[in-house]
Amino acid sequence: MHGFIGVAPAPPWREYLLYLPRNFDDIERPALVVWIHGCRQDPEAFAAGTRIARFADERGFVVLLPRQSRMANSERCWNWFDRRTAGGAGEAAIVAAQAAHVMERFRVDERRVYVAGLSSGGTLAATLALRAPQLFAAVAIHSAVPPGAASDAADAARAMAEGPPAGTDALAAEARAKTGGKARLPALVVHGSADRTVAPVNAVFLVRQFLLLNGMAPLELPAGAALPPAQIRAFQPRISDYLLGEYYAGRRLAAQLLTVPGLGHAWSGGDSGYEFFDERHLDATELICDFFASRVA
Repeated sequence: MHGFIGVAPAPPWREYLLYLPRNFDDIERPALVVWIHGCRQDPEAFAAGTRIARFADERGFVVLLPRQSRMANSERCWNWFDRRTAGGAGEAAIVAAQAAHVMERFRVDERRVYVAGLSSGGTLAATLALRAPQLFAAVAIHSAVPPGAASDAADAARAMAEGPPAGTDALAAEARAKTGGKARLPALVVHGSADRTVAPVNAVFLVRQFLLLNGMAPLELPAGAALPPAQIRAFQPRISDYLLGEYYAGRRLAAQLLTVPGLGHAWSGGDSGYEFFDERHLDATELICDFFASRVA
């Protein structure tokens, strides 16, 4: 058994698309990747544009693609700014429940459950990681705003354009406190330097959140839109423009930050035949899958 399976649970739950890799029946305990589309997308287009099925076949993991309803948001954006969702209820709880159901039904290895998303889906992925860190081994966030940056649609537009107001650090510190100081969940943050929809400064605040979640003390962070020193390495040795910053909380990797030169509000790499993908840049799907493969809870 392999391929895409559409699942439509009863309201108020969201539908989702599930991909089972080739030779699934021969995989004893597969990993699970929760793969969340952005605004004006659906799971089918997001799967095709990112080519995630190809990677799932090659590496043997299951892919869960939640579907946002037009009834919930006319642009099919995830409502990350909704107070209930930002608090871990609402749409965050719906997607977490989908993941739990798939984990049980398909014998998923609970140590290898990952979540990633683009734009509004990236913020929802970050929210899931902060509010349910025990469920995931790692998160990847592409072109997104940090959770807690807004409490309504108007605030959301401002945060996207200018970066978040004060408060996103506090949300992450609160999330760590709720785990009893035991959260261990690294993040990969990818953002385009030419993004005019979601300002690149948002990536800085996302990294700050995952430094705090993973144990950095608030007083160790510099003030404002700044980060502590990073360990910098070339992502691709022959392409010097792609530099990956690695940030540690103590000796533990808390976050990686990759700013893609010249990329607008689009997935880096993938199939440009779909909206919000730019094939001229490095393949974010491969980068994220490599990151996930290196992380086990």
